Order: sequence, then C-alpha cells, then structure tokens
Amino acid sequence: MKIALMDSGIGLLPAAAAVRRLRPDADLVLSLDPDGMPWGPRTPEDLTRRALGVAEAAAAHAPDALIVGCNTASVHALPALRALLEPTVPVIGTVPAIKPAAAGGGPVAIWATPATTGSPYQRGLIRDFADGVEVTEVPCPGLADAVERADEAAVAAAVAAAAARTPAEVTTLVLGCTHYELVAERIRAAVQQPGRPPLVLHGSAGAVAAQALRRIGASPAPEASPGAGVTVLLSGRGGALPAAALAYDEGRLLRTALDVS
Repeated sequence: MKIALMDSGIGLLPAAAAVRRLRPDADLVLSLDPDGMPWGPRTPEDLTRRALGVAEAAAAHAPDALIVGCNTASVHALPALRALLEPTVPVIGTVPAIKPAAAGGGPVAIWATPATTGSPYQRGLIRDFADGVEVTEVPCPGLADAVERADEAAVAAAVAAAAARTPAEVTTLVLGCTHYELVAERIRAAVQQPGRPPLVLHGSAGAVAAQALRRIGASPAPEASPGAGVTVLLSGRGGALPAAALAYDEGRLLRTALDVS
C-alpha cells in the first residue's frame, strides 16, 4: 500500500502522521513545493498550476491514493486534481471539521488563514453544517507561516493574537488550516478559559487519513509491523524533510521511518 500526500510545505505532516499511525506498513510519498510556497497568496489559477505539478510528481510514484494536505489547495485545485488523476488514483481533499464541531452545539470558533476566513467556501460550510450554532470566524495572520518556519516566537505571538479575537465562551475550536494541527496544544492552552470545561479541538488529519483508507478498500491496522518507506519530493526533486519538520512530533515520527527506509 502506498499513500501520497501533497502540500506546499509541512502542513501535510498531521495527515501523514495519521496515516502512519493507522497503517505503519503503508509506504508514504510526501510531495512538497518549496519552490512555489506559500500557496495562499497565489491566484487560484496559479495555485492550481503549482498543485498539479506537485500532484504529478507524486503520481509518478504510483500511489494508491493522494491526500491534498492543504485546505487552500483543496478549495481551489481539487476539481483539477481529480480530473487529472481519478479514477486511477483517488484524490482526498481536506475540509475544515465544521460539521462534527457544530454537532456539539457550540459556541464554535473557526481559526483559519485570512484568505479563508469569511470566504464563500467557509461561509458555505457554516451554512450547510452549522445552521443554528453560534460560530465565530477568527483570522490568524502569520500563524501558518510561523509554523512552517518553526519560529517559536512568531508562533506564540500569532496564537496569542488569535486567542484574543476568540470569544471567551467558545467551547469548541476548529483548526481550519492543516499547519495549525502541528501546534494544537499551544492553541488549546491559549484559548482555554480558567474554570470552564476543557476546550474541544477539531482537526482534519485523522478523518482525512481514514477516508483515504476507505477509498482504497483498506482498514486501519495500527498493530501492523512498521518499516514501510517514506519518499520526500521537493518541487518534484528527491530530497529530505525540511529541518523545520523535526520541530514537531509528527515530523519526528516520519523521520524515524525515513531512517529505517
């Protein structure tokens, strides 16, 4: 079994680690785009062009499925990626976990990039899955970039600024950018209010990994023998995980697999 994941940077790490935990025996192909990152400020057309190139590089390794480990790329490039690869290679996008978050009744906050916050795409998800639930959209300028660089001071500042914009009564928080899952516990600590019930966080990595397995007819087998390989592609070239990846548990987990392979 071989699962590919793509993103401009290390935002694919949470989903990759989730796949690794569900199926330690699955080979992984991690296709990043350091030459074109960040994707967020690009036009939809330019982003789609970059995403197609990264996907083609991954597809050359004959994966059974491709996970788009980026919310922004999923919004703008998913139709083009599916047109390119399906039905041969199922393509799984990443959607903010608004539906399960809203099921708890709220109030809910959605942390996302400034480009996604207030977008028709996110507003549509809120309308479809959180009708009647109090939802606050919280823009998080600079947070994804800080996480990408593993810049601790910048992460702390961006998290604190976003926490200050988050209503104190929020009970549930949606991490609407895959990068944010890498610093989930720092976000929880910043938003959790003293004396209130534990904050519930909703990311997408686990659901996306499980969906990838379903699409290829595989079941979770966390007890499977580890040792499957990890291939890293950097704008189509063979390479290594960025140094910043090793600042996070997810990156260190995959680094162990790289050392084995």
